[in-house]
Amino acid sequence: MEDQREASPPAELPLRPQDEVECRRCEVHCDKVVHPGACVERNCPFLYAFEEVGHTYVGCMQKVFDVEIDLDLLLEAEASGGFGAVRAARRPLPMCDVEVASCYEAKADELGCVNPEFFELPLGTPSFRVFAQVKTND
Repeated sequence: MEDQREASPPAELPLRPQDEVECRRCEVHCDKVVHPGACVERNCPFLYAFEEVGHTYVGCMQKVFDVEIDLDLLLEAEASGGFGAVRAARRPLPMCDVEVASCYEAKADELGCVNPEFFELPLGTPSFRVFAQVKTND
């Protein structure tokens, strides 16, 4: 029996793929993830806390991650090996501890990633500068 699925056209790459938080342009699915334990450790100015039902919860005011985590459980996990990462909901800030997590890596083809710029992480400022010099003939 012949496979009757139609080949879908390749998705267009965005202008700045490094600003995206997920990539689904091939069979390997990649997401940017952040470590909320690093936010606590670094005293991130965008980390907020509130108390509810006798527990303190923390979250990100910039909504880089959109979950609120029990602070006691977070600190306990960090002390015993690390809490781990949560999926980034929007572009991470330069001070975020961020990495790219890939799923289904066995499905990668022999040519490699079709969107390698996605793996560029935020640095705060561009890593290069372009200067133009105009020479006039006087």
